[in-house]
Amino acid sequence: MRAAAVIGTALAVLSVGCGGDSTALPPACSDGPQSVLRALRTAPRDVHFTDGTRLSACVSRAQDDAELQQLGFSLTPAADRLARNRDERSAFRLGYLVGAVRSGAATTNGVHLELVRRLESTVTFDAPALLAAARRGARAGEMSG
Repeated sequence: MRAAAVIGTALAVLSVGCGGDSTALPPACSDGPQSVLRALRTAPRDVHFTDGTRLSACVSRAQDDAELQQLGFSLTPAADRLARNRDERSAFRLGYLVGAVRSGAATTNGVHLELVRRLESTVTFDAPALLAAARRGARAGEMSG
């Protein structure tokens, strides 16, 4: 069984070395909520992970349930943290995240819409200024996220 594992690992390395799957979920997309929050610090300017991947690309490139779940484990806690902050900067970033995820999901078969719905449900602000900031952020995220 150990030999089979070694052979399987070697084949995986070879397939990556030969180009691999260019549509696979980039590792940065599932690097955790801190990575998402770091990327959002530059909003509304160019928001991307350290490897250059945009948030919307992460969503559109999540091809199966496992990748979508990995992505959710990064995006959902980040959205929850931003929603708890209750300040305009965090509300804008939360809106940006929602908009970018909407943008990425728009190019998929529809299964990604549950992630969109989950992130949209974190926008529960009562204060008009926070709602306005989240709306501005969502428009920016849909355009460039």
